[in-house]
Amino acid sequence: MSKAYDFSKGERGKSYRSDEELNLPIYLEPDVAKFMPELAKAKNVVIESIVNDWLRQDIALIGERTLQQSAS
Repeated sequence: MSKAYDFSKGERGKSYRSDEELNLPIYLEPDVAKFMPELAKAKNVVIESIVNDWLRQDIALIGERTLQQSAS
């Protein structure tokens, strides 16, 4: 690696796309990674649908708990 780089001819924001979505990778533990394709195949859906449903259910539970705690 060089000690200095010349960015004088660089173009700021050249690769920026305001409408681009960032999809973060999610790494599963080996036992979960093995189970998910089997479950998805049994339900005839894609893995992403199952994971998103589970996360939505968790988010709803967290929201309910937060409301219950603030009402106490």
